[in-house]
Amino acid sequence: MAINTDNVKLVFGLKLKQLRLDKGLSLSELSQKCGLSLSYINEIEKGKKYPKSDKIIALAAAMDVDYDTLVSLKLSKRLEPISELLSSNILTELPLELFGIDPANLLEILSDAPAKISAFVGTLIEIARNYNMSIEKFYFSALRTYQEMHDNYFEDLEIEAEQFLALHEIQDTRMVDEFFLESILTGQYGYKIEYINDKANPEFASIRSLTIPGSAGNRLLLNAHLSSVQRLFIYGREIGYHYLNLKNRLHTTALVEAETFEQLLNNFKASYFASAIIIKRSLLVPKLAAFFESPTWQPETLTGLISEFNTTPESFFYRVSNVLPRYFGINQIFFSRFNNFAGQNRFDMTKELHISRKHYPHTVRDEHYCRRWVALTILNDLAEQEENESTVLCKAQKSTYLDSNDEYLVISFAQPAATTHNLNVSVSMGIYLDEATREKLRFLPDPTIPARIVNQTCERCALFDCRERIAAPIILQKRHKNEALRKALKKMIK
Repeated sequence: MAINTDNVKLVFGLKLKQLRLDKGLSLSELSQKCGLSLSYINEIEKGKKYPKSDKIIALAAAMDVDYDTLVSLKLSKRLEPISELLSSNILTELPLELFGIDPANLLEILSDAPAKISAFVGTLIEIARNYNMSIEKFYFSALRTYQEMHDNYFEDLEIEAEQFLALHEIQDTRMVDEFFLESILTGQYGYKIEYINDKANPEFASIRSLTIPGSAGNRLLLNAHLSSVQRLFIYGREIGYHYLNLKNRLHTTALVEAETFEQLLNNFKASYFASAIIIKRSLLVPKLAAFFESPTWQPETLTGLISEFNTTPESFFYRVSNVLPRYFGINQIFFSRFNNFAGQNRFDMTKELHISRKHYPHTVRDEHYCRRWVALTILNDLAEQEENESTVLCKAQKSTYLDSNDEYLVISFAQPAATTHNLNVSVSMGIYLDEATREKLRFLPDPTIPARIVNQTCERCALFDCRERIAAPIILQKRHKNEALRKALKKMIK
């Protein structure tokens, strides 16, 4: 079993405690038998201390087990889930303090009730296996949680970005462009920028960039199909790695190489830095305020802002998600991205972020997302148009969920993907419409914004006359059947 050395003390403590309980010994009784103090044994069992060889011999003799059994890293079958958790190194690779968790407290919880915690951990592991959740997906989930805990706004990174701009004498009204950032990469950081030869390396054809470190300077390989806007963001992120002094990094935008949570966290920080220097909060906030004050829905204003800030719809929405909670008090929002190959009736959610609470839509397995969502209908609209890489559609919809009556304003952009033929992408921001938010969005009553009843998935939906339905409501029917059975059982028992 490969296990981080920081956890060896915990494993020994867990084994000692379980053996003591199996022998029916109290801490006091074990102390008397082995000649070690009660407090010292307690520290060992909590994983805080690791005894020397002579003390291990005394403990083994007191419990009538051999030395090798006690020092072995193999845990009993009841504690196998904890062993698996420790082997994954999640406890050491996740910076638990970022989530408000004291690592020492967590280890104490594990040692206090190992069998019960082991059963709970085993359940979580089984659920993860059933949903094909790899360690990489766990890290992505942890990163999303970290962002959501902070409303996706990080003042320290905002300040770093503004200090960088001040250092390079970028005036408040000036936008950075790719040539300016490229000159910093090549001049200050010694980068050599090239294009990917996808004929020689076809496996790199779908990735946007690849950074190859070297003693003479880094090589940055770019996909030849990228737009100026996309290159700008990549340059900004590369600068972010250096300016923020982030050493443990990812080298490709594909994210397939992520081995630790720190790599994903550093990639997020560098990306946030890039967004902050490209879309300055000092310029974005007043422009958003003016947009919200407009009495009519004006999608052309949003597409104009995307051009003005020299960014993409996805980067723009992501940046908006940074400032809405902090500067507008709008903190019930979600962000999502869907992919769809033109002409196919399959929609894949490839990114999501929820702030303040879990919203719909979110990722589901083996079900069909509601085809009434504007995030999907806008992709169908885009597929019907002639293919044009510069095409950007923008639409809005007031969506009311059938089961909960929760209402959202959802704004969606759609455009063809840059690196994959026939692939269209939509990015959406949903704003939960409570009373306070309705007052802030002056354009909300505009009749040009359609209102629709929506649901989660076809399998859960009670709108039986829905023209967009593509699957039977099997989950809803099963729920109703089980509810009828419960009612019948209660009636029979009474």
